Amino acid sequence: MATEPIRAREIIKIGEDIELDVGAYQLRRAGRVLKLERIPMDVLIFLVDQCGSLVSREQLINRVWGADVFLDADNSLNGAVRKIRQVLKDDPENPRFIQTITGRGYRFIAPVSAEGRNTALPIADFSGPHLVNPPNAPFDQIPGMAFLHRTPSSRLSLLFGVLTILIVGLGFWLSRNANPPSAPPLRSIAVLPLDNLSGDASQDYFVDGMTDELITDLAKINSLRVISRTSVMRYKGARKSLPEIARELNADGIVEGSVTRYGSRVRITAQLIRASTDQHLWAETYERDINDVLRLQGEVAQAIAQQVSVELTPQQQARLRSAPSVQPEAYEDYLRGHYFLIANSSTPIGMNTAKAYFDESIRKDPGFALAHVDLANSYLVLGSFRQLAPQVASKAAEQAIQKALELDPNVGEAHDTLAMLSWHRDDWVSAQHEFEKAIAMAPSFGCAHADYSSYLSFTGRRAEALDELTRSRELEPSSSFDVLEASDYYQLRDYPEVVKASQKDVAASPDDWLGHYFLGAGYEATGKPQEAIAEYQKATQLSEGDMDPFASLAHIYAVLGRRSEAEKMLGTLLQRPKKTPAAPYMIATIYAGLGNKDKAFEFLDKAYRERSWDLPWQIKADVRIDNLRSDPRFQRLLRRLGLNDEAMPGAPL
Repeated sequence: MATEPIRAREIIKIGEDIELDVGAYQLRRAGRVLKLERIPMDVLIFLVDQCGSLVSREQLINRVWGADVFLDADNSLNGAVRKIRQVLKDDPENPRFIQTITGRGYRFIAPVSAEGRNTALPIADFSGPHLVNPPNAPFDQIPGMAFLHRTPSSRLSLLFGVLTILIVGLGFWLSRNANPPSAPPLRSIAVLPLDNLSGDASQDYFVDGMTDELITDLAKINSLRVISRTSVMRYKGARKSLPEIARELNADGIVEGSVTRYGSRVRITAQLIRASTDQHLWAETYERDINDVLRLQGEVAQAIAQQVSVELTPQQQARLRSAPSVQPEAYEDYLRGHYFLIANSSTPIGMNTAKAYFDESIRKDPGFALAHVDLANSYLVLGSFRQLAPQVASKAAEQAIQKALELDPNVGEAHDTLAMLSWHRDDWVSAQHEFEKAIAMAPSFGCAHADYSSYLSFTGRRAEALDELTRSRELEPSSSFDVLEASDYYQLRDYPEVVKASQKDVAASPDDWLGHYFLGAGYEATGKPQEAIAEYQKATQLSEGDMDPFASLAHIYAVLGRRSEAEKMLGTLLQRPKKTPAAPYMIATIYAGLGNKDKAFEFLDKAYRERSWDLPWQIKADVRIDNLRSDPRFQRLLRRLGLNDEAMPGAPL
């Protein structure tokens, strides 16, 4: 027999230490709130309401999702039940809470008891198609409505009781809210990785991409600090309480939710929680055709902004509302490419894979601006890896970024990319302007702050650079930023700090070759050559032969008198085929180590003629060419680059 319908104000005790507070829409164990999303929570409430009875899969789907909604029912329901079991620590083989009746449905088998019974109301009185009562249900079978079929006297008594409770409750509410305490506003939020409720693990990349795009949209809102993707993705699948996560991320509010994809439709369910009290502030479900997925994300971002009382400018409102449509296949290729761009940005193979996906996305939808932005980014990284000649990479990146801005001039990420491209081209005025524009358009875009801090370090503006570094740290409170901190101190020629930051990065990410490379540079500059050799060797191995650590290793061999080894490595670079020639700047550093200044300047001049990206990045900080700095030819090179020749590092003219 099914239990009496759950009342919305009841607290249901489940087993020994679990409480289901329907009114607060919370599940607690020993007073601690257990994280459970909205749809699994609705499934649990319905199963508990029917405790002891077999509930068919059709009943659950009709009750929670709605009878008229098309979705992959088996996978979606399986996913919801799996999440309930994870939270309750229930073993499906030896269940204590939910018993699976193969081929038919589920039965809730744990003992339950109710406290605080109050007026009967429908389960979890939220709006949404999955909370509508089954069509054509007998009136007395709808939870909370059975009292209308009692005798006249019992109805009168019950109605009198209801009125009494309502009057008392209204008085209590008025007394509590006459001078309501003002809760502190939410100034920072973290969007936790959205859960994939599609029941298809192959859609994880799609859901992760939705998380990333929601963060990107929120990052455009002024006066709201939004924690970066890099930091929040560490909590994917984590079993930590929301207050604990918020403390680690220094966030006032948490956004969590799920994505369900079925056919050509996408549904996002999101909820906003005040981190300090674990209080649910808002929850809503949005659904659109996948062609309008960008607009869907904008709607969610705008709703969150309203809930945290952030005032959007008319321009920001227009940006969030005016997102263009995109071909579904193009969007999927873009998300796959974006995954490789972020997760494999330190390897040429990963970047070539990302570029291929962006090319395919643009082929399917030439009007998709974000694909053009990330295509430009992939060209920049491939140019930095010397997989493409500087002129080729620059021209291709500029074409892609100009196309992106032509399609959508309000994409803040495009201006960050354009700033980096200007830096590579020694166009200091444009670089400064584009960095400032990128940050103005997307104040919480962590990459823009990080890139700008590197540029400010390069120009010698230490205080401003460290301020931007602090800002990027606030948005990216994760160890992955240690290598960027090392990079900034490298540009500032503060090598003891380079060592400290690199050691932290190597400890956190031992397989990241950049951390080992900067640690080697820091050791070399602070007089620890043997330690530097070990780090350069590790960086060369992990980077699969990148020229920078390879040339650094050859240089330090030369400085230590191991000339034969250095000359052999130099020969390897000089004998590279014409299709993939060695970077002239790297050859110059080895000649500098060997004491052959004429040859060193010959290759520095060649690097300048080729518009090598190594020059604007390395020219001020690189200890490998310190023995060239007093030479008049070096001063002339600086002036040709548009840099002053005063104390190093100086600022652009």
